[in-house]
Amino acid sequence: MPVVELATVTKAYDGKVAVRDLSLSIEAGQMFGLLGPNGAGKTSSIRMMMGITMPDSGHITLFAKPFDRRSLDRVGYLPEERGLYKKMKVLDQLVFFGELHGLTKEASRKRAVDWATRMEISDSLDKKAQELSKGMQQKIQFIATLLHDPGLVVMDEPFSGLDPVNTTLLQDALLELKAQGKAIVFSTHRMDQVEKLCDSICLINNGEGVLSGNLREIKSRYERNNVIVEFEGSAEFLESDEIALANNFSGHAEITLKPHGDAQKLLHLAASMARIYRFELVEPSLEEIFIQTVGGRTDA
Repeated sequence: MPVVELATVTKAYDGKVAVRDLSLSIEAGQMFGLLGPNGAGKTSSIRMMMGITMPDSGHITLFAKPFDRRSLDRVGYLPEERGLYKKMKVLDQLVFFGELHGLTKEASRKRAVDWATRMEISDSLDKKAQELSKGMQQKIQFIATLLHDPGLVVMDEPFSGLDPVNTTLLQDALLELKAQGKAIVFSTHRMDQVEKLCDSICLINNGEGVLSGNLREIKSRYERNNVIVEFEGSAEFLESDEIALANNFSGHAEITLKPHGDAQKLLHLAASMARIYRFELVEPSLEEIFIQTVGGRTDA
């Protein structure tokens, strides 16, 4: 049974439809990506999952039951907007957040310290939130989201403000939670992150789900017509009739073949003109799939 399910939900604000007839289902042990351009309806969808707003039509279930606020005790939510108390010490507010979710003070403190060690912010526990960088504050909110060991983790732009090292820390933690059987859904406009982490996705554009399902299955529907070439020498092979589009970044070329273009013919031509260090036929990225799906027209 799905941990969370949206069935043909619609939500409008002041007459403008933010989400229209959206359906999605997230299972235990699944990482689910809700993605699309800014303003597509991702945050509105998450707010309905959390009961912050209610759908105008359609219905939502949590843990196989019709939406009930009591079920939110089993949900961890990381909003896009930071919600820390600026003048309160980090450990004190983590303990406070844990207690709000039903933990004892002792259990909350232990979990906060353990997570702080893992997230490499132990030396910040006695500092006030206002003394910390945006990235550090994001990690604190990440910890607060997970203190009560939720079965469903919902995150809105979780990697916002993080450098590559800290992004990796969060990604590793999310993968471990998935392995433990948690259902994880996060929204982002960063499709490369979803591509690395998620089992299933829902692409939203203008409030509508335009593509959804298992990520592997979705990618298998599209022709492998992208080529990456790393080379030294003449770039004249990039003028081949097999190529629809080519970008050359000083010896690193990203190529889109024409429909049914012959990659082997291109390789032979390239090797006759330049020294080839890498020639790789790759599947389209999620970003390319999204552009193909919506025709490049978004409200971002």
